[in-house]
Parts: sequence; C-alpha cells; structure tokens
Amino acid sequence: MYLIHVRLRAPGGSTTPADLAGIIGSFAEDRDRLEHVSVHRTLPGEVTVGFFSLAEGLAEAEESAARVAGRAVSDHPDLAGFAVGSVGAALVPGPWWDLS
Repeated sequence: MYLIHVRLRAPGGSTTPADLAGIIGSFAEDRDRLEHVSVHRTLPGEVTVGFFSLAEGLAEAEESAARVAGRAVSDHPDLAGFAVGSVGAALVPGPWWDLS
C-alpha cells in the first residue's frame, strides 16, 4: 500500500467542505485502486489529502491520486475553484534511517 499526498489549494477565502474525504473518494473508479482517503487541514487555503492506494507501484499510485483529485476538483460543485498543487509519496522515516 502506498500513501500519496495531494495538496489542494482553495480559492481565496474559501473553506474546505466538511466531507472532503467522502467527496474525493466518490470520484474513485475501480482502476484507481483507492483504499482510503484522509484529510489534513494544514494552512489557510490549503489542505493535504492522503490517498491510501493499493496500486502495484509508486508511479501508478501517484498517477491514480492525481487522476482522482483532478476529477473531483473539476466536477464537484463544492470544489469549484480549487486547484491540485503537488502530488507525491509521503516519505516516512523508519528505524533504518540514521537521523543523528
């Protein structure tokens, strides 16, 4: 499973819909292999959406997340004016990383 972060930018002064995870998840198709969506409101006017993907590889997972997010911001009225910013895998340090 891959965790892909998609950053969405809201139009000036807009807030994100309360059910953003559900809205975005509703745009997934079987081929997207989306397992779960989480939402993290980070900065004013920006939200990070976590796509948990069952894709076979990282590139496929990133493409799928970009595709689903793109459909959502293009087609859902509550996301009018939103833009997809960055799309990429979330790197999580593990015990094998020397952080000293």
